Amino acid sequence: MPEQEGLIDNAGLQSSLFFETPQEIYARVFRTLKPRTPLPGLRIEYCRFANADSFIRLENGQLHVRISDMLEGAPAPVTEALAFILVGKLYRKTVPRIYAHRYRLYLNRKDVRRQAHLVRQIRGRKFISGPQGDHQNLEAVFESLNAQFFDGLLGRPQLGWSRQPSRRMLGHFDPSHNAIIISRIFDKPDDEALALRYVMFHEMLHLRYPVEHGGSRRCVHSREFREAEKRFPRYKEAKEILKRL
Repeated sequence: MPEQEGLIDNAGLQSSLFFETPQEIYARVFRTLKPRTPLPGLRIEYCRFANADSFIRLENGQLHVRISDMLEGAPAPVTEALAFILVGKLYRKTVPRIYAHRYRLYLNRKDVRRQAHLVRQIRGRKFISGPQGDHQNLEAVFESLNAQFFDGLLGRPQLGWSRQPSRRMLGHFDPSHNAIIISRIFDKPDDEALALRYVMFHEMLHLRYPVEHGGSRRCVHSREFREAEKRFPRYKEAKEILKRL
């Protein structure tokens, strides 16, 4: 019966998956997504990246896949999911959403997140200029907001200015290095300090309301986070300043 044969074939594929090497998995995925294209040379290497990033490129007729060594011990279905994601992205092929879901689910596991956090701490390089700018001192801004909104209870992280006055990344909190970095675009005289205080307040809320994880989902701005953010005085005015940037 055709349906039974299909089930047997699928079960056989799932079973053989656990005995495939990463090279064999990527070759099979390539043939699935590009059945009419001859398989190019394939080189897969696990690299000591500071995060879980992975890369793929086609060069001189050979596929080069560079994968974070954090994923070297990942279960075979996760390796397969990443293969579909990377090969699909390279050739602009739509792949079933289950693969992205499976991959996110693995990265969101508590033990994997803990490992990633440690790897970023050990391998990651973080430029931190220090709090004093040409016009503004981030330490003074932090402590003023800490006293006004958090009863002075937030522990002060490392504070620094970005290397360049970025308009795309206005500020960010890096939990691996416990640092808040603010764009130098806000290092201006006091008449523009409102936007600086708002961006700093936003990043401080990340200290108060850490990222929530559940299944394959990652919630950066929870409902409590968004409600607390709206309590910032002149909230709408500050948002309008950022829009103009």
